[in-house]
Amino acid sequence: MTRPAGLTALLCSLVLPAAALAEIPAGRVPGTEDALGSYRWNSRPVLVFAPAASDPRYAAQIEALTSVAEDLEARDIIVLTDTDPGHGSELRRGIGEDDATLVLVGKDGGVKLRAAAPVDPEQILSLVDRMPMRQREMKE
Repeated sequence: MTRPAGLTALLCSLVLPAAALAEIPAGRVPGTEDALGSYRWNSRPVLVFAPAASDPRYAAQIEALTSVAEDLEARDIIVLTDTDPGHGSELRRGIGEDDATLVLVGKDGGVKLRAAAPVDPEQILSLVDRMPMRQREMKE
């Protein structure tokens, strides 16, 4: 998997397996939906949006995802974050400046879940495990 250059300061301090941790320039989700194309068919990005890295909802979401890091890795889930509402990411469209939101994108590039953060990681894992592509992966 090709990783963009740069490190997210907060994510770098977490103990996520390398496959579950995506390195994003300036700690941001890619600015456009097209930029997620590099993950298509290889990974299931989980995008975590928050108004600031200090937001308690963001901290709770990252802590929850960290607690299941091995499960994320087993499902090819990577975590991308955006804690700068002013950055103007196309992917932030429809998310209020004060909102904390999690978006799960499937390997096919489709949005599978969009919910207010924090989201229980078990909900994410269960949803992924029900996906037809994941079902095939588990049989292989």
